[in-house]
Amino acid sequence: MARNVTQKLIESHLVDGEMTVGEEIALRIDQTLTQDATGTLVMLELEAMELDRVKTEISAQYVDHNLIQEDNKNPDDHLFLQSACERFGVHFSRPGNGISHAVHMERFGRPGKTLLGSDSHTPAGGSMGMLAIGAGGLEVAMAMAGEPLYTKMPQVFGVKLTGELPDWVSAKDVILEMLRRHGVSGGVGKIIEYYGPGLDNLDAMDRHVIANMGAELGATTTVFPADDEIRRFLKSQGREDEYVELVADADCEYDAHDEIDLSRLVPLIAKPTSPGNVVPVEELAGEDLYQAYIGSSANPGYRDFAMAAEMVRGRQVSKDVSFDVNPSSRAMLQTLARDDRLGLLIGSGARIHQAGCNGCIGMGQAPASGRNSLRTTPRNFPGRSGTKEDSVFLCSPETATASALMGCITDPRTLDFDYPQVTNPDDPVINDQMIEKPLSVEDARQVELVKGPNIKSLPDFEGLPDAFELPVLLKVGDDISTDEIMRAGAEVLPFRSNIPAIAEFVYDVVDEDYPARAKDTGDHAIIGGSNYGQGSSREHAAIAPRYLGLRVVVAKDYARIHWQNLVNFGILPLTFADAADLDNLKQGSKLKVSGLHEALEQGDTVELTVEGGSPIACRHALSARQIEILRAGGLINWKRDQG
Repeated sequence: MARNVTQKLIESHLVDGEMTVGEEIALRIDQTLTQDATGTLVMLELEAMELDRVKTEISAQYVDHNLIQEDNKNPDDHLFLQSACERFGVHFSRPGNGISHAVHMERFGRPGKTLLGSDSHTPAGGSMGMLAIGAGGLEVAMAMAGEPLYTKMPQVFGVKLTGELPDWVSAKDVILEMLRRHGVSGGVGKIIEYYGPGLDNLDAMDRHVIANMGAELGATTTVFPADDEIRRFLKSQGREDEYVELVADADCEYDAHDEIDLSRLVPLIAKPTSPGNVVPVEELAGEDLYQAYIGSSANPGYRDFAMAAEMVRGRQVSKDVSFDVNPSSRAMLQTLARDDRLGLLIGSGARIHQAGCNGCIGMGQAPASGRNSLRTTPRNFPGRSGTKEDSVFLCSPETATASALMGCITDPRTLDFDYPQVTNPDDPVINDQMIEKPLSVEDARQVELVKGPNIKSLPDFEGLPDAFELPVLLKVGDDISTDEIMRAGAEVLPFRSNIPAIAEFVYDVVDEDYPARAKDTGDHAIIGGSNYGQGSSREHAAIAPRYLGLRVVVAKDYARIHWQNLVNFGILPLTFADAADLDNLKQGSKLKVSGLHEALEQGDTVELTVEGGSPIACRHALSARQIEILRAGGLINWKRDQG
C-alpha cells in the first residue's frame, strides 16, 4: 500500500493500536527534548519514578528560556538541571548555547526518527523528515523512562507546494498564509505534510520556519520529506552519514488537501493578538513602530539573520525603533561574525542579545506599553511579550528589517534598493563545546541532585471522585491560551519548579482574583469555549490549577496538548454535547454528578445536573487507559500503581 511520509513514520514506530483516524495508538519514541521552563518538572518526575537512566536513543536538555539571572532562582535551577542530566544520562546544553529546536536540529536531528519534546514547537524537527511532537513534560518523562507515547491517530493533511517564492517573500509568509486560510484551530487532529515541486526552493531552515509554526495551527505536528536538501544540511553539519532518504510514495493519498503556489504569495503579517489574524503587510503600511525583532525558534536560520544584515548594509535603523536581534545559537553568532554580517547588524544600531528564547517568552526585550512591536517570533498572545498591554505583530525578517529602517510598518517590496541575494554557507561554524555528554552509568549513579531552595517536591493528588458538587469558579471564552492560564515571563517562570508559588499566578491576566477564590473554595470547575488551552505545552497550566482545586473543565473543544495535560494531572476534560448549553452555565453555577466512574466507563456521555437548571449532557473522548489515569489521580500515580 502506498504511504505518505507521515504514515511511514508512524507505521515504523507503532507499538500498539491501528492507524485508523481517531483511534488511540502508541508510538515508540527515539529522542526527547526538554527545555528549562518545563524540564525542571520533567527531572523531578524522573526522580519520583526512581528512574536509573533514560532509555531513549538520545535525550537532550536545553537551557534557553530562563536566562535572566536577577536572583538565585534561575541559576539554581540551571545547576539542578545539570546535575539531573548527569544523573539520568541526558545531554545538557548550557545557558547561552542556543534555542533548543535549532540546536537539536543541527546536532541531533535524524530523518526517520521520532522526537517528543516538552515544548509545543518541537514539531520544528519535522523539517528534516522526523515525527516530532510537542507534549506535556510528564509524557516526555514517561518516554524517557521507555514508555511509548499514546495519542489519537490524526488525519494527514497534505499541502502541495508549487512555484518559487518571489523577492521579499520568505518561508514565514508561507506559514502565515496557512494561518490566514485555516486559523489557529485548522490543524487540530491533523499532521500537516508538505510535498510537491515547490519544496525544491525551500532549504532546511525554511522548512524549520514552517514546521515550527504549524503548532499555531493546532496541528499535532508538521512533516517534510528527507530529500537532497536535508542531505545537504546534514553534510554542512558534519553528519551526512546520518542521512536516510524518506519521501512519499508517488501514488499516496491524504485525508485532507490544500495547495499553495509560492509564486503568488505576498508579504504577510499577523496582527495582535493571534497568529491567525493575518493580513497583507501593505494593508498596515505606515503605522507607527517602536520595536522590530528578528530571531527566535520560528526564524533561527542563517538566512534570517544574513538577510537582515545585508538589508542594513551601509544604512542605519530609525532612531525611533529598537532593532532587537535574538540569535538562535552560539554557533550562529560565530558564523555571522566570521562572515562579517554580525558587524553589519551592530553597525546599523541593532541590539544584540544572548542566544536563547529571550523576548519570545517574555524574558527581556519587552516593548513599551501602547507601542507596536514587529517580531519574527511564533506567537503574539496577549501579554506574552512581557508587557501586559502589548501590541505584537508576527512577520518575516524582511518585513521586520524594512520596518526598522523606515521607522514604520513597511512592505519590503517598496524599499528603494534591490533584493539582497543570500545563500547558506556550506561550512557553518560547528560548536558543540557547550553540550555536555552523558556520564557513564557508573559515574552517573554517584551524582546527587543539586536542589536550591526554590525547588519543591511535586504535590500528590487524590483520584477523581465518583460524585461531586462543584461551583463554576471561572468562565472564559474561545481560544484561551496556556499563556493566559499560566503566563510566562520573567516574573513567573522562575517559579517553574515550585508549584505552590507559581499557582499564585494562575489565570491572573484574565481574572486576578481567581487564585485567591480558588484557595478559599477548594474543588471547583471551569467553563471554556472553543480551542481551550491553545499554545504552549507547559504543564504548569494544568498542574497549578489542579493544585488550586480544579477538578473538571467543560469546554466546546480543546487544544491537543493541554487536553492531555489535564488528564495527566487528574483533571476531567468534558465537552458540551450541545454547544448551546454553554450559555446556560455562568460563573457561580453549581455542577453535580453521581455515578461518574460508571458513566465514563460505559460510554462517552456524562450528565451534569445544574443547580436550579436543566441537566446538561457532556461528552468525553477518554480511552480506557486514560479513565484509569483519572481515577488514580494522574499519570504519576497510575504509573506508580502499575509497579
